[in-house]
Formats: sequence, C-alpha cells, structure tokens
Amino acid sequence: MEETIHVRGTDPLRMTVRFSRNGPIVDEILPSEASGTGPVSLRWLGSTHCNWLSSLLAIDRSQSVSDLREATRGWRVPTWSLVIADKEGHIGYQSVGGIPVREIWERGYRPGWVPAHQWRGLIPFEQMPRLEDPDRGWIATANNRVAPDDFPYPLSGTWASGHRARRIRQMIEERQSFSKDSFAEMQQDTRTLRADEALPGLLPVLLRSGDRRVREAARYLQEWDHNMSPDSVAASLFELFFNRWCRRVASERFEAELADALSGTIGGLAGALIHEDTAGWFAESDREAAMVHALRDTLTEIEDRLGTDMSAWAWGNLHKVQLRHVLSGRGDLGELFDRGGLPVGGNGVTVCNTGFDPNWGALTGANYRLISDLGEEGMWAVESQGQSGHPGSQHYCDQLAEWMDGRYHFLSFEADSGLVETESTSVLYP
Repeated sequence: MEETIHVRGTDPLRMTVRFSRNGPIVDEILPSEASGTGPVSLRWLGSTHCNWLSSLLAIDRSQSVSDLREATRGWRVPTWSLVIADKEGHIGYQSVGGIPVREIWERGYRPGWVPAHQWRGLIPFEQMPRLEDPDRGWIATANNRVAPDDFPYPLSGTWASGHRARRIRQMIEERQSFSKDSFAEMQQDTRTLRADEALPGLLPVLLRSGDRRVREAARYLQEWDHNMSPDSVAASLFELFFNRWCRRVASERFEAELADALSGTIGGLAGALIHEDTAGWFAESDREAAMVHALRDTLTEIEDRLGTDMSAWAWGNLHKVQLRHVLSGRGDLGELFDRGGLPVGGNGVTVCNTGFDPNWGALTGANYRLISDLGEEGMWAVESQGQSGHPGSQHYCDQLAEWMDGRYHFLSFEADSGLVETESTSVLYP
C-alpha cells in the first residue's frame, strides 16, 4: 500500500507499507539491536475498534464500584490498572484492556506462520485480574505484576520490579489508622527495597577489598538508612553502582550493543547475582571481582562529575527534577520555558517515583499526586508543572515547590466553590 505524508515546507514523503496477515511489516522502525531480524510484522489490538470514548463516558456516569468496573468492559487499549472506591465502603481493582489469548506463552518475536501462536480471541472480561472487597481491606498497585504464575491465561507483561508495590504494602500494614497527611507521607517515601535486598550480599565483598576508596564507599553504604534522600551520599553510590552492575551482568553473556540495551531490564537477575550464582552466569570470570570493579567504575564516574571529596556526593547533586517544555529543543526556547534544576529524592523503584535517566536526572515519575477522602466533597492534589501550561501565566510551573514538599491543594466538588475561587475564564468557540 502506498502512503503519502504531507510535510510543511518540503516535498511530500511517499512510503510503501507492506502487510502480512498478522499486520504491517515494521522492519524500518526496529531498533538497531534488532536490525536484520526481519521480516517482522506487528499485530496490535489498537488497530481495531477500541471503544475508549464510550467507556470514558460510562466511567464519568458511574455511581459505584460495580458501575465503574462495568464501564470498562469495552475498553481495548491501552491496558491499565484501575483502583476503585465508593461511598458505600466498597473497594475494587480491575485490570482494564484487551489481552489476546494464545496457546503458547512466550515473550518476544513469535513465528507468525505457526497456528499455535495465533490469537484465539481475548481473555474474557470476567476472567481478567480483579479484586472486590478483599478481606485485608485495602488494594494497592504500582505497575507491578497483578496475577500469579498459575493464572489461567498467559500474561506477557513488562511489569516494574515490584519494589514500589511491596513498599506500599509495608507502609499500609504497619499503620493502624490513616489520614490525608499519612497518605501524603507515603507518596513522599524514598525507601528503596532494592538496597534492602542487595546490601547484605554486597557489603561483605566490598569491605574485604584492598582498595581504600572501595572500603570508604562501603562504609557509607553500611551506615545508610536506604532512603534515596537528596542529601544522601550512599544513595548516589548505590544507584550508580547498581546501574553499573546491571551493565556488567548483561555484558557477561551479550555483546556490547545488546548488553547496553538489556541492562535496563536485567535488574532482577543482577540483584540475585549479588548473593549467589547458582546457574553459572559468571562461568568465565570472578563474580565478586566483577562487583568490586563495578563499584570502582561508579567511583570514577561520580568523581568526574562531583570531584574527589566523597562527602560531597549527595544524591541531589546528581538527581535533579527537570520539567521540559515540548518546545524545549527549538533554539533557545528551553531557557524561557523549562523549569526545575532542583535536587529531589527518590528514583524509579521508590514510592516517591522520580524516574530513571541515563544522566541521573529526574525526568519522569509521579508528577501529579492525588489524595481523595470519600467523606469530603473534594480531593487534594498537586501538579508539579502547575495549573497552567502557558509560559506567560503566573500559574505556569508554580506548584513545583509544593510538589517537592508534599503540600496539596483542595479541589472542591461544590459548584459554587469553583466559581468563588475562579481567577480567570477561558471560552472556546467552535
């Protein structure tokens, strides 16, 4: 099929799109690591009728947990996790979206010519992962896996590591009562369970090293409370070490280009290999020596960035929130429109999710935070980028300080309250 894409200021772009029975051939957009693996076709549920608009309208009209769950029945893509509560005291969870059923559970490429790998319809809505009024009295989700290995249908997801979800569970189960302030405290939590898991195996290796700088770093890690706080030296050491260690684990079995691509997804294996190597992953090299080498590389990298004084290596000197406007890359507009540059705690596996970045900045994460008490006619929220997206507005990025400090604004559901607090009104004409 011939496609013509009109581009302002230049000639139209004409492309030939090839199709198979499983969808379009996408060899031209494959990442470099996958070049030469084609022909690869893409079958995507999003190219079918997705019914998202009807579902959204039904969601808006829902009056109960059961109403809201039913409103998502027709939703196809994207898949997402819905946590629900109503004023009658009911709570629920629903995995929303369509997931194809196949006879063979497998991730990655599938042989499109083998019938067993073809779609066999979708997982029935009633059989999707769900919860309704669990006995424990609470529900939490944080991009974690939502079904066990014995789930009757194969789920091939790219879930997060689960550290955030487990930390949320810890904080909920250690409390007897809850308030707006306690939930705000949870949303600001920077405890990394990855360090809880890794340090018991890592510290003995580092403390045995003959390298004075390695032992100095180990003592910072030994005294650490495992919080990714902006003023923590140990947080910098651990975060950069674990990144280096993931690269080292990947490079043990894969060539350099592919190892770099895989290092961001190999955290589970890398964490386990800190303690033992039951499968012989490091068959050709010394695992403990590799751990020490990864820390040496970490020390060199931070020293190049922050100088030789280890006491000045606070996490906030590396991890700074960056709010970039969509036009940031156009000339010097970034200097006018971008905001941030402030030290911030957390990382991509803490409940206070401030994301991952190759340069250690905080580019992603939970920019919008919300707390809703169903006994109130309103909710509490804070948006790191402010209420207005107009750079000329006084409310452009004016909530960043509140977002960093865990301070929220009350959003009333009362119609009259909104009119009283209105500062300006925008009118859209057709």
